[in-house]
Amino acid sequence: MRKGAFKTIRALQAPSMSFSSILKTHLKEDILPKKLEELKKFKSEYGNHKLGDVTLGQAIGGMRGINGLLYLTSKLDAQEGIRLRGYDINSLREKLPKAVEGGEPLPEALLWLLIASDIPTEDQCKHLQEELQDRYNFPEHVEKLINGFSKDLHPMTQFSMGVLALQEQSNFAKAYARGVHKSEYWEYIFEDALDLIANIPRVAALIYRNLYKDGKTPDFNKNLDWAANYSHMLGHDEPQFYELMRLYQVIHSDHEGGNVSAHAVHLVGSALSDPYLSFSAGLNGLAGPLHGLANQEVLKFFIDLREKLGDNINEENLEEALWDILKSGRVIPGYGHAVLRKTDPRYTAQAQFAEKWCKDDPNVQLVKLAYKVVPKVLNATGKVANPWPNVDAHSGVLLTHYGMTEYEYYTVLFGVSRSLGTLANMVYSRALGLPIERPGSIDFDWIRKNVVKQ
Repeated sequence: MRKGAFKTIRALQAPSMSFSSILKTHLKEDILPKKLEELKKFKSEYGNHKLGDVTLGQAIGGMRGINGLLYLTSKLDAQEGIRLRGYDINSLREKLPKAVEGGEPLPEALLWLLIASDIPTEDQCKHLQEELQDRYNFPEHVEKLINGFSKDLHPMTQFSMGVLALQEQSNFAKAYARGVHKSEYWEYIFEDALDLIANIPRVAALIYRNLYKDGKTPDFNKNLDWAANYSHMLGHDEPQFYELMRLYQVIHSDHEGGNVSAHAVHLVGSALSDPYLSFSAGLNGLAGPLHGLANQEVLKFFIDLREKLGDNINEENLEEALWDILKSGRVIPGYGHAVLRKTDPRYTAQAQFAEKWCKDDPNVQLVKLAYKVVPKVLNATGKVANPWPNVDAHSGVLLTHYGMTEYEYYTVLFGVSRSLGTLANMVYSRALGLPIERPGSIDFDWIRKNVVKQ
């Protein structure tokens, strides 16, 4: 690596871009040439290799189980959970640089890993942290726009609109209009991705302070890391909450490319929409009740259980209450997963955090009790492939413990974290020259002629 690379320097070749960095240099000189060569080999030698057969049931059933998307930053394993650049959650918590000794990993360290494919050193992590701080440049008129949003607008609607309002700063949109060569697309996407990641906590914090507090949002603090700064602007300046936010942002950052939000970002980006437009699309998908709203539904579920059973909750009356819920045709939120077939490691990470910091919290104890009882009940139905908890089964309870009780906002927290994975992958999509996404579709006539007829 070049001498003096730990300093952020001005880009000489592209005056419209704000920064060039050690991360970008590392990506350009050390990573991308190898990735491009490997992709070329895959296409030339294995391009005709079949990834599997597709059934009519899969086409009707949301394309589950179909491998049809190249997504580089993460992969979900049915037994081990999510792997980010090959590292499971436990490894990330152990190996990534931290703000405090023995604490949770820094999201900046994860962002380096997602983009560079390797664990950063302490110096590399600090450089990226400082670069994101330097990239913070929130327009006054965008802040006024967000402050003027109706309080009747859902926080996720405001979030998507706030990201779109920042789009005027897109380096990629301006470069494309100038006619930049396609081989340089990724450089401008990289700039946009880091600019957006640097400023997105401010969008989210403004929404929170306007909807639930006094409308006064603490200023950006250049001395804090990315997650701590977000916590600070939310008005939560407790060291433990800083740690919770670091953990939360890391474990929610990416979940391979097939989920709605990640796929939406990838799909819209494949049309050469810039990161602002693409990420806004992902947020709109995340706002759906079947995707990002699950964590608030879980918290409401536990609140309702406590109201029904009171303080004397035990395995017997909890099991009875759960059977009543299932017999009424409702589901138990926070349990089961489309891919996973064991306890979500992200749940386990949060359970370990709770055991360390707030194990006596009544709601934490209820979550712990539910872990004993719910799988037993779901298994007894004979209808559930995965009776184990997912990440949503614990996150709301932890947030509530630290005073963030506004569960309608929880999906915004989720959205902030998803910027890390989806935008890192977008850099690779443009660097590798991936084409616009355009799968085929079928209709009833096609089914009658090609399936029923057989």
